Order: sequence, then structure tokens, then C-alpha cells
Amino acid sequence: MPRPLVALLEGSRPRMHHYLISFPGSAMSHIADEDLASVGESAHAVIREAKAAGVYVFGGGIDEAVPPAMVTGEGKVTPGTYPETSRFNGGFCVLRLQTRGEAEAWAAKIAAACSCAQELRQFMYDPEA
Repeated sequence: MPRPLVALLEGSRPRMHHYLISFPGSAMSHIADEDLASVGESAHAVIREAKAAGVYVFGGGIDEAVPPAMVTGEGKVTPGTYPETSRFNGGFCVLRLQTRGEAEAWAAKIAAACSCAQELRQFMYDPEA
């Protein structure tokens, strides 16, 4: 396809944004142990819905049993984190959506399924991502 036509077609597509929807592990501390399996299944159902809708990029829970590490550009590895992220834990997902309103709607679905409020953040636009 000639380059000017490709550029024209690319310019006509709505820009998609990546959104991080997350919660700290402590946000689920109010859920009784006997209810965790049900909450987990509800959360997985919403993730399956996001996959079916074609908006799911990636997600999961931070494995707190595996200690974090800092890695320099020279490859030096040391235990630890930045002070600001030392308490980063919990679960998250990244969705690719057209509008913040859509992201808020998905965050609400996830919040209902997980029985805890979700934090919503938008990634900066990067044409290489």
C-alpha cells in the first residue's frame, strides 16, 4: 500500500489508550476466607469478558513470596525497590480502550467482582507500544 494511503488510514483510526486497573492486597482484607474462591471466580469472569471483548492486554497478581530486585543498566542486581514502591502488591490488569469512560466502566465491573475499589490510571501515549 502506498505510504500516503497508509498514513491516511492510520489517521482515521481512533487512538486507543492503555489503562492500568489495580488494587493493593490490603483492599481485600475485609473478605472472609470462605468467600475468597467465589470472589476469585467473579474476578476471572470479568477478565474472560474483557478478553472476549478484545480489550484485555495483560494482568495478574504480584507474587509477594518472590522478593523484588533493582537491576541497573550495567546488569547489577540488588534486593529491594524504590522507596515509593516498596509496598506495591495486589492485583492489576491492563486494558486497551478508546475512552476513559470505557475504562471507568471496566474498573467498576472489576471492583464489583473483587469486592474492592479499583485504582484507574492511564498510560501516556507511545506510538511504539
